[in-house]
Amino acid sequence: MMPTRRHLVAAASAAFAAAGLGTRSRAFAQATSKPSVERPLLAKPVHIIVGFAAGGGTDVTARILAEALRGAYASTFIVENKTGAAARLSVEYVKNAEPDGSVMLFTTDFPLTVYPFSFRSLNYDPVRDLIPVAPVTTSMLTFNIGPAVPESVTTLAGFVDWCRGNPSQANYATTAAGGTPHFVGVMLANAAGLAITPVHYRGGAPALQDLIGGHVPASINPISETLTQAKSGNIRILAVTGARRSAFLADVPTMREQGFDVVVESWLGAFAPANTPAETVRLLGAAINAAAKSTAMAQSLAKFGNEPAIEMPDEFAATVRADYERWAPVVKASGFVAEE
Repeated sequence: MMPTRRHLVAAASAAFAAAGLGTRSRAFAQATSKPSVERPLLAKPVHIIVGFAAGGGTDVTARILAEALRGAYASTFIVENKTGAAARLSVEYVKNAEPDGSVMLFTTDFPLTVYPFSFRSLNYDPVRDLIPVAPVTTSMLTFNIGPAVPESVTTLAGFVDWCRGNPSQANYATTAAGGTPHFVGVMLANAAGLAITPVHYRGGAPALQDLIGGHVPASINPISETLTQAKSGNIRILAVTGARRSAFLADVPTMREQGFDVVVESWLGAFAPANTPAETVRLLGAAINAAAKSTAMAQSLAKFGNEPAIEMPDEFAATVRADYERWAPVVKASGFVAEE
C-alpha cells in the first residue's frame, strides 16, 4: 500500500534531524527560526509570481490569497503570471529576486518535487534556491473527459476500453510536460497496460478549453480547475486521485476504487528566495497561515474544491522534502526525460 502523506512527512522530518540538514538543505533549515518581534507592514508591494496562465487553478488561488493577505504583511499584493518553460521561468525569476520579502513564488508542487527528476538539468535547485514559507491548500487531481468521448463512457475502465478501440485518439491533456498531472497519466497507463499519449499545455485553462472543444478526449487537472466545469456539464469527471473521495465530488470514485492503484494528492504553496531573512519568512508564513484559517478564505477555496493547509515554514519544508523523495523513483521508473 502506498504510504500516506503523514507517514512521508514524518519520515522526512526524521531524516532531516539525522542528517543535520547539510549544506544543500540550508535554505530549508533557515526557515525554522521563530523570533517573537513583530514589525510594521512591508513598505513596498509584494509580487506573487505564478508560473501558469491566468484563469487556471494556481492563478485563481493566488488571487484569493492576495486578497486575503492585504493589510496583513504588506498593504499591496500583486499577482504576476510569468509563464513559459512549463512554469520553470517563474521559479528562476524568484530565485534571482531580491530576498527582502517583496517577491514570492506561488506554485503547485511539481516544479519543485517532480521536475528535478524529469528534466536533465534545471536552472534552479529547489532545495538550495528557495525557502518554503507556507502551504495554502491541499487538493487532488481529477481525470476528465469531454465531448470527444461518447456519452456511454461513464467509468475509468470504460475510458480505457474506449482507448483500446480507438488507439489513435488515446491521449490526454496535461498542464505541463513532466508535471504531476503528466505522471498521473503515466501511472494510469502503466496500471491499465495501455499506451496513452500526453498532450502538454501551458496551464490548466488552455488544456480545459481544448477538452471542452473536443480537441482532446481527456485531461488531468487539479480539482480547482474542473469543479465548476463539471457542475456546468462542460466536462465529465470519471475519477479523483485522492486516497479517499473528495468532499466536493462525493459521487466520483477514486482511481483506486475503480481498480487502478494511483493515489496522488497535491498542494499549492508559497516560497521565498534563498537568503531571505528568517524573521521575514516567519512573518510571511504567519500571515499566510492566518489567512488560511479565516472563514472567508476557506469559503473561497471550497468553491474550487480546495481545503486550507496550515503549516509553519519548517513543517512545510518537511512536506516538500517528503514529496521530493517520493517522486524520484516514480519518474525514474517511467524513463521519461522532458525536452529542454
